[in-house]
Amino acid sequence: MKAVLLAAGEGQRLQPLTSTRPKHLIKIAGKPILQFCLDAVKTAGITDVVIVTHYMGEKIKDYFGDGSSQGLKISYVEQKMLGGTGNATMVAESFVEDEFVLIYGDLLFAQNTVKQAVDMYETFKPQAVIAAVAVDEPKNYGIIELTDDKEFKSIIEKPQSGDVPSNLVNAGVYVFSKTVFEKLGQVKKSVRGEWELTDALTMLASEGKTVKVLELDKKAWFDVGRPWDLLDANIWVLNHMDLQVLGVVEQGVHLFGRVHVAKTARIRSGVYIEGPVFIDEGADVGPNCFIRSGTCLGKKTRVGNAVEIKNSLIMDNTHVGHLSYVGDSIIGENCNFGAGTITANLRFDCDSIKMTVKDKKVDTGKRKLGVVFADNVKTGINVSFMPGVKIGTDSWVGANLVVDSDVPECSILQLKQQGYVQLKSKFDE
Repeated sequence: MKAVLLAAGEGQRLQPLTSTRPKHLIKIAGKPILQFCLDAVKTAGITDVVIVTHYMGEKIKDYFGDGSSQGLKISYVEQKMLGGTGNATMVAESFVEDEFVLIYGDLLFAQNTVKQAVDMYETFKPQAVIAAVAVDEPKNYGIIELTDDKEFKSIIEKPQSGDVPSNLVNAGVYVFSKTVFEKLGQVKKSVRGEWELTDALTMLASEGKTVKVLELDKKAWFDVGRPWDLLDANIWVLNHMDLQVLGVVEQGVHLFGRVHVAKTARIRSGVYIEGPVFIDEGADVGPNCFIRSGTCLGKKTRVGNAVEIKNSLIMDNTHVGHLSYVGDSIIGENCNFGAGTITANLRFDCDSIKMTVKDKKVDTGKRKLGVVFADNVKTGINVSFMPGVKIGTDSWVGANLVVDSDVPECSILQLKQQGYVQLKSKFDE
């Protein structure tokens, strides 16, 4: 059996993080999201994989190569124009010889999920297996409609509030017989202007073909659609990881809970860490810092003296200057914080934080949420950022500013000083 991983989309809701990388390469606890999918495929005993790419596909190819270093055989096929999951699946048809696993490559799920789906397929020999999970707000997903006998009937993509037939949503993990390609050839464009893979499943069921539903534990699946989801996903991953202290930990460091310190990382004296925390290769932390639960420090990050970081993702090669605070935030690669940079994460009225997603203000539902920095952002000394702000790629924010709205990419913000009066010195008398 082979595996097809769909990794063509951009992830527009995750902008500005996806302005320099596809969503599938955003790292959580040191691994790109797509790597977790590959790990699950390998756990199921599948080593032959094709990845369907489009947006920044070369970056995905450069990162994973031919897969030989992971004991996999990875090939790539390009979806020339984005046309939905049905179209993305069709471009992999020549790669597939018989039954195959198909996975949306931008989701997180338990490592045994793919194996569970394969086992169900081999037990019942249906036309398809689809993984499903119960969620609290199903209207944002493809909803699985069941018959009165609890058999698969159809999938309704993102229905209106009054048209939700169940709380079971499509979990993005399938096993198909090759007959699915015949049905995909009959699929019409949806109202969203896409060829939906799920329409082929509905066709199979309407013709009396067997489509089995594998219901996953709610705790075994995680959707990463919006920037703040990355923080929750990070906790989810950390809670499923084996964390070890391997690097240099100087005297006077205090570690509490589950903490991972990579072999080439260094934790200087006076650092206080509350797990779960992940510190990647080449990171240098301290002295005298407070690293709080839920934090991930990427490769070659530098955290200076007297810094506090709470529940945040700090990506590779970023420097957080001394006397700074980063709370509930996502900071891209190659950023540099001037001393005293502060990210606020709580409104005065304690209301939930709003953030702009695809040009619309969205209520995140989060009482505490900081900022999202794209790559290559620099701040001067004593800059303060209000909750929910996003800063675009390659932007510079000058000293002593208070930033309360989003900053576009390649911007330079500078405080315009109105001048000052120099008083006469008492020594001049």
